[in-house]
Order: sequence, then C-alpha cells, then structure tokens
Amino acid sequence: MTRFFSIFIIGILILSFGISCKRADDPQGTEKEKKEVSNQEKNENKNLLPKSDKRDVSKRKTPVIARNGELPSFADLVEALKPSVVNISTTSVVKPRGFFQGPRSPYGENDPFEDFFKRFFGNTPQQEFKRQGLGSGFVITEDGYVVTNNHVVDRAEDIEVILENGKKYTAEIIGKDPKTDLAVLKIKPDQKLTAVQFGNSEDLRIGDWVMAIGNPFGLGYTVTAGIVSATGRSLGLGAYDDFIQTDAPLNPGNSGGPLFNLNGEVIGVNTAIAARGQGIGFSIPINLASSVINQLKDNGKVVRGWLGVIIQEITPEIAESIGLKSTNGALIADVSPDSPASRAGLKRGDVVIKFNGEEIEDFSDLTRFVGVAKPDSDVTLTIIRDGNEKVLKVKLGELKDQVPGSDKTEETEDKLGLNVQEITPELVNRYKLEQDSGVIIVNVARGSNAYEAGFRTGDIIVSIDKNEISDMKDYNRVVGEISKDKLALFLVKRAGNTYYIGYRFPKDKNEEENQ
Repeated sequence: MTRFFSIFIIGILILSFGISCKRADDPQGTEKEKKEVSNQEKNENKNLLPKSDKRDVSKRKTPVIARNGELPSFADLVEALKPSVVNISTTSVVKPRGFFQGPRSPYGENDPFEDFFKRFFGNTPQQEFKRQGLGSGFVITEDGYVVTNNHVVDRAEDIEVILENGKKYTAEIIGKDPKTDLAVLKIKPDQKLTAVQFGNSEDLRIGDWVMAIGNPFGLGYTVTAGIVSATGRSLGLGAYDDFIQTDAPLNPGNSGGPLFNLNGEVIGVNTAIAARGQGIGFSIPINLASSVINQLKDNGKVVRGWLGVIIQEITPEIAESIGLKSTNGALIADVSPDSPASRAGLKRGDVVIKFNGEEIEDFSDLTRFVGVAKPDSDVTLTIIRDGNEKVLKVKLGELKDQVPGSDKTEETEDKLGLNVQEITPELVNRYKLEQDSGVIIVNVARGSNAYEAGFRTGDIIVSIDKNEISDMKDYNRVVGEISKDKLALFLVKRAGNTYYIGYRFPKDKNEEENQ
C-alpha cells in the first residue's frame, strides 16, 4: 500500500514537470495568456475611465441617480388629488357663414360659390347650431372657485362643472384673461370642496417628475405622468409666453387642468399641445398664473403695469455694434411720449438688463415683469446707455388695452362683433395713426354682422349718430343708449379718409324668439 502511494505521488510530480516545460518552451502560449489577461483588464476598466483620464476613480464626481429599487407609484397621490380636479363641459351657439348651411362649408371661409348663390337666390336664413366643448379645471377654494383656460369657456353660453364624484353644477364666469389664457369660474356646491395647494414653479428643474389629471378626449378622469423637459418656452402665442414643457401626455380635453409635482402641489396649468409632436405638452407656470388668478377672483379683471416702451431682441450683430458683451436684456426701440418711461428718462437705444434687481435674460422677460407689477408702483430699472450702467426709478402706469372678462366693455364687443380699444401710444405706433385720441377697432370677427356692414381692423370710430367719440366712456355710453334693432350711422376714419357705415344693432335672442 505504501509502495502504491509513493508511485502515485511520483507520477503526479512527473506530469506537473512536463506541463511546466511545455509552457516554458511555447512562447506563443505565453503571449496568448498575456493577451487574454490584457483584454480582461480592459473589459473591467473600459466603463470606468476614458484613456485620457488618469485620475483615481474614487475621486471623480459622477452624477448619481437615486433609486429605490422601482419607479415611484402615483396611486396614493392621485387618490388625494382627484377630488380637486373637475371636468368642464361647455355649449356655444355658432352661426355659419355662406350659402351652405350646417357646421361648416365644404370650401371653408372663402366659399367661391357664395356670391353666385346670393345673386340668384338671395340671402338665405342662417341656421344656428350648438357646439359642445370639453376641458378640465381645478378647485382653488372650498366654496367653489375653479380655474381653467380662457379658450375652454370663451364664448360659451352654458358651462357645466362636473366633480370627481359625478355631481354637476352650473358655473358662471367670474373673469377671463386672454393674454395668459386663464379664466376663473364659480359654482355653488352643496358641501365644502377640496382645494388644491399652489407650489413654486421657480423650484422646478429639468428632469423633475410631474403629473397631470384631466379629461382628455372627454374620457373622464385620466392621469398621465412624465418629467419636465424644459422651462421658459415661448410658443409665439403672446407677450406673456413662459411655458413649462413636459412629456406627460396632454391631449384635447386636458386644457385647464392642473400639473402637479410629487408633493401634490399645483405648479402649472395645462394649456397647449404640440400639433406635430406626440407626448409633448405645455403648461403656464403657477407663479405667473397665481397673480392673474387672484385678480380675476377678486376683481373679475386683470390690471397690469405699463411702462410705455417698444422693445426688441438683442441679436449678436446688435450686441457687437453697440458694444455689449452678451445678448441678454431688452433693447428699447421706441419710447411713447408722456409715458412712465418717458418721464423717468428712458431713451431709444437703452438696454434694460434688470427689473427690480431681477436679471433680464430674454427681452420678453421685461414684458412679463412689467405685466405682473401693480400700476402706480415704483420700480427700478438697470440700464446700459453708451456703455455705462445706470439705475433709473420708474413709477408704472396702468395698461389700458386690457378688456376685462365680465364688465360692460366685453358685452358691447360681443353684441357688435367688434373689439374696440381706446387709442394708446402703443396703438399709435402699431397702426401708424395720425391722432392719439378716440377709439380704434383692433379686431372684427369675420362673418359677423359688423364685418358684413363694412367695419375693418384699424378703423377709428369718430362719431356714432353725430355723437363725438373721444374715448371708451363715450363709446360705451352711446352704444348703450342705442335701442336694439335700430340703424345707427357710424363715421370712421380709415387710412386718412372718412367713411360712413350704417349698422343695425342686433336684437336679443329672447326678443327674436318671442316675435
């Protein structure tokens, strides 16, 4: 047994010696082994550092994504927030244009056969039809104040607010602001409602989770989630563009609904979708919306500050030509006479870089800052003039071209089909007017009675039935005194010439139905 064990040990030693000799005699095997080891080291290290980075891995500052093992669940948050979100159903009456009756002519607004049929058949009576609209909103007070978009309820005759529990209430419009596309409604609930909490949209960062609750496509309560894709987006919709872009899917019917953060706070009002994009939505930041919402709720209208300047973007070429180091700021292209800016000493060519200490990065920032400031408030402007920085104090005025959502001005416009404003220095510059007083038509609804009568955008209303019109007070007074179905004679100035327009004031719908 001992002899067998000794032989076994000797055999193992001989075998081991032979393998060692083979490896020593085979240089290719040695190189192959080295190559395998080298490849293994590269594979282990290729995800750690680029070749050019010789620093210690432990000392590198690498962004770390916090993970809890799974994506966050929104279920508990949704349960708590759903009672604060409402669905909005609207009904409006639409009168079609042209010979073809119904919702829409097959040839659109420019019907090529309209004159032909009018010539042979005369004006046929136009049959009105009702159009349904859908949207979303959210409760801001326990007693029934609701926020939504202006375009959801604009021109609506009947508005119904539907709560999460299915209860329906008729709503009235407290105020509307077309400039920011916001509106405040009021319902009379039979119990206290659950109101939302406002967050701080300035705290939003790109990549933050957000959640939208609304009524897309009229399907009822639907929840979508995503992240903030960008902030400060401008869509060219107006002077107050400052949207949050998100990839939380927003669809028709989501308009007016809330955008929540993970704390359950409203940080935006869902407003627009990208027609050519999928899964892209835009929301009004709540920091911009809140001041408008409070004014609409308390006063039924929005009063904005007025500086009295025309501003433009600073291009790289302009910046170089006037010696600026960057394109930040707002370049003053013109100053309205007898305006707050004029009285404070602002001049054409000045560059405003700060408003009350706030940096103006994009020229449109100045418009927003002035718009949310209160009239008669004192503000400081930091400007650059001839390469030197100066600080000016300005007492803001009140922007006069704001048409409130619930006073007599808008009722007059709805009745006549005209959008009329008092002439301001801005309108003088915009329309190259020769006079600085009176009222001007800034919009005429195509297809309206006023448009058919001959009124056009830019017309200055000089008199009505020989009553001189010098401001909006005169206009509202004279129009209010004219009885319905009466023909009035308007004298308007257009391109330096005067024209008479005969216009018959429309009857109330109730009167037409009773006759």
